[in-house]
Amino acid sequence: MTRVQEMAAATARRTVLAAQGFNDRPHARVTMRSLDRALTRTGVLQIDSVNVLQRAHYLPLFSRLGPYDTALLHRAAERRPRRLVEYWAHVAAYMPVELWPAMQHRMRGYRERGHAWTGEPGRPALADPLLLEVERRGAVTARDLDPATDRPRDQWGWNWSETKKVLEYLFLSGELAVARRNGAFERVYDLPERVLPAHVLDAPEPAPDEAARTLVRRAAASSGLATEASLRDYYRMGVNETREAVRDLVEEGTLEPVRVEGWRRVAYRYAGAAVPRRIRTAALLSPFDPLVWERARTEDLFGFRYRIEIYVPAHKRVHGYYVLPFLLDEAIVARVDLKADRATGRLLVRSAWAEPAVDREQVAEALAEQLWVAAGWLGLVAVEVEPQGDLAGPLAAAVPAHTAVGDSSPV
Repeated sequence: MTRVQEMAAATARRTVLAAQGFNDRPHARVTMRSLDRALTRTGVLQIDSVNVLQRAHYLPLFSRLGPYDTALLHRAAERRPRRLVEYWAHVAAYMPVELWPAMQHRMRGYRERGHAWTGEPGRPALADPLLLEVERRGAVTARDLDPATDRPRDQWGWNWSETKKVLEYLFLSGELAVARRNGAFERVYDLPERVLPAHVLDAPEPAPDEAARTLVRRAAASSGLATEASLRDYYRMGVNETREAVRDLVEEGTLEPVRVEGWRRVAYRYAGAAVPRRIRTAALLSPFDPLVWERARTEDLFGFRYRIEIYVPAHKRVHGYYVLPFLLDEAIVARVDLKADRATGRLLVRSAWAEPAVDREQVAEALAEQLWVAAGWLGLVAVEVEPQGDLAGPLAAAVPAHTAVGDSSPV
């Protein structure tokens, strides 16, 4: 019987923060090597269309690397040798191209079952005509395949919304891949052989149980320490396949069962996870950062209750529209509602809130510095704090002592 180890809550936090890349020594200059290291840590970058500050997939890299040229991420995801490909890996996300084979059983499931978006079970009638059209025309958006093209409408048999639905089915089923996102943030679809490296497409498809072990193993390496539910959430897996994979990985020694002080559920430590003596970092975290995207895990780790309020009516919001947690060393100490006012060149702090029992003056100083770093990265020239939240006053006082830092890289 596998022995369950005991772990202090502080040790668990340091383990997770190190696995997520917050203990890595900064490179003097952010290069593709830096990006590769950060991507190895996160394992996946969630994509979201909200652009009130910066799109979600850029922010986790900024949190770990500081100001970086976002063209590096475009190169990794859009040019040869392609390192990343978009797929429904967590939700819509960039994942390492090497995970494509491990997703093929998921793709086959969509091919066989269909998807609710298409409104019909199984393979949609429009799938094959659309595939032929993409093969003929090359990389296209759904808008490009709108019926208002060079073919008569009666030969197409679909409208714009149906086109998009079936293209999404083909994307989920792996018959199309995403070559890039265009300036309007639309998916640009193409055949997988024109998107993915040959060695990825030629790799044998693993059996479903091996694919599950691969995904759980990658989730565990990125997490450092996680419950079964957290490991399942990382790549949005099924309950049974995750449970069996966890059992197998415990037996082979990749995962070690752990009881963490204050946690209700057994956790699993990745056997290769580092446990540093301390973490020294300061980072603004995207609402979609892997460190905080599972809210129950965030509460277990940091005692930090976090809910995104984008879809909450304005008058019912507690903290704001686009609220970022602020990580200082080994604790989440504050949260700020941020907006990039690009027309006026200002980073607006719509509200700022401190966590209980923190030194607000100290937190305000550290946060003010990071806000200027973010402003410089976004190409903004001013930071303006609005008088909302219990940290707003100290933060407004601290902001003038700092100036913009870092290279801007407009997207």
